[in-house]
Amino acid sequence: MDRSLRKLEHIRHALSAQEMEGSVFDDVRFVPNSLPDSRYADTSLICDLGPFRLSSPILINAMTGGAEQTTQINRKLAIIARERGLAMAVGSQMAALRDPTVRHSYQVVREEHPHGIIFANVGAEATVEEAQAAVDMIEADGLQIHLNVMQELLMPEGDREFRGYLERISSIRESVNVPVIVKEVGFGMARSSIQELVGIGVDLIDVGGKGGTNFARVENMRRTEPLVMFEEWGLSTVESLLEASCATGLTTQFIATGGIRNGYDAAKALALGASASGIAGAMLKCVQTMSLEECMEAVDMWHHQIRIVMTALGVKRVSGLSEQPLLITGKTAELARLRGISLERWAQKK
Repeated sequence: MDRSLRKLEHIRHALSAQEMEGSVFDDVRFVPNSLPDSRYADTSLICDLGPFRLSSPILINAMTGGAEQTTQINRKLAIIARERGLAMAVGSQMAALRDPTVRHSYQVVREEHPHGIIFANVGAEATVEEAQAAVDMIEADGLQIHLNVMQELLMPEGDREFRGYLERISSIRESVNVPVIVKEVGFGMARSSIQELVGIGVDLIDVGGKGGTNFARVENMRRTEPLVMFEEWGLSTVESLLEASCATGLTTQFIATGGIRNGYDAAKALALGASASGIAGAMLKCVQTMSLEECMEAVDMWHHQIRIVMTALGVKRVSGLSEQPLLITGKTAELARLRGISLERWAQKK
């Protein structure tokens, strides 16, 4: 199938492939502070992600591009990012590297957000030359390399060859002229994969857990014979962050993407060790169903919710959330037990 048509099918199915059941973020609770000695006006959302100084810990994560009809979606997303000071990633640019006629569907982001932090995006099958071309295409500040093995296996026209990923990621990281983020696409990451990436010098990892858009379900919607048993594949974002806590190098930072429904979930992800929270599915729903002004109001509300948490806990800076004790229960706690992850240290922080 033509890549442009595939991109349109992905957009069409994405909203109906959102997880509808309770989120694993509901397994995470803050320990309240009745004497926070704080003031809402003193809270700041400014934070650091590697070399990037962000005005918000929320970033608009990779969604789309590669078809003329997706240009307007990316234009709206870029306007929201510009008006609310958010970093933004484009969807996979592999389509534009193969077909230059769809490049504008990505370049529109830089046109609308000329001074913002923008991340390019390629698959782990990309060559060094393709990765640099993706960066140059949108004058990107960083590059996401996405991993989506299960999605490719379920995609009727997807890849079936996954050898050499780690070596290519290493070559790209060493060669391109911007920082590299390695990103899982909705299936989460175990500590072994994280440790392998840390071992080749990757400093920024997006754990991309299950809980948001279910890309196995998206591909099953496109199949004549769906393989529905694989729709439960992977680790949640919370589980992946717990895995990361056992596997990281001293300099590695994490982005939490997957199933973040609001600012409260984003604050929980930050408390679990993420440096930023990526939102994709919820933002796609905004631009598909609401006005630009309503979308920006939604971002304002997410920011407000994060600052409520910070004020209630007596935290002035986003980085301070990671010092707060957390209670982790339910299925997440059971998986942590099976994986040998101690939850007591989370509950006894500070």
